[in-house]
Amino acid sequence: MPKKIDILGVKVDPVTMEEAVAQVETYMDEMCGVLVATANAEMIMRATHDHELMKILNNAALVVPDGAGTVWAAHHLGHEMPERVAGYDLAQELMRRAPEKKRRIFFFGSAPGVAELAKKKAESLYPGIEIVGTRNGFFSEKDEPGIIEEIRKAKPDLLLAALGVPKQEKWLYAHKDELGVPVSIGVGGTLDVMAGVMKRAPRWMQKAKLEWLFRGMLQPKRAGRLMALPKFVLKVHHAKK
Repeated sequence: MPKKIDILGVKVDPVTMEEAVAQVETYMDEMCGVLVATANAEMIMRATHDHELMKILNNAALVVPDGAGTVWAAHHLGHEMPERVAGYDLAQELMRRAPEKKRRIFFFGSAPGVAELAKKKAESLYPGIEIVGTRNGFFSEKDEPGIIEEIRKAKPDLLLAALGVPKQEKWLYAHKDELGVPVSIGVGGTLDVMAGVMKRAPRWMQKAKLEWLFRGMLQPKRAGRLMALPKFVLKVHHAKK
């Protein structure tokens, strides 16, 4: 694995999609019990003032550059970062390969009913895929032992958690030993997009690195969070000096 790149204190792996998928496959084979994080500009900015999140990201086995901002920052700081590895695309690629490798997958998160819709979509896209369990992301602390038990019993090779940042990373990290899952990934809005309850930016906007703008237009309540982007650019610029 190439050496991690420090972006505002978060160590990001300069990997291609192909390398990221191969690495996750290796972790599943080795039954490692690891956390994989998908670091976009918003997550990195949050980690600069959320020390718990920073610690979790820097203890994650793999931190992929999810977002044009992360790739830009690496280049701006003088590092090689081959490409963006979007969490959504990484999840799809792992699911696409799952039937052939007989991988078991668990969907955890989003609003009630969404994980089940995402499961149906996965089954139609990737014939033979084994989604061994679904659980929505609405729960309180008292529900946690039951959720952990449900995931353990399902024995997934891969746990995709869509609880939003930083809740998904903190929850997966806190319970990784109890869960006994080879690989867990925080996947944000992936299940929502698969279920059709949230649109993904059109291809031209993804290519033009405007996915963040599309999300802001669709979800005006995210506008405040989108302000993290210009702040991120300034912070990276200062870090270079």
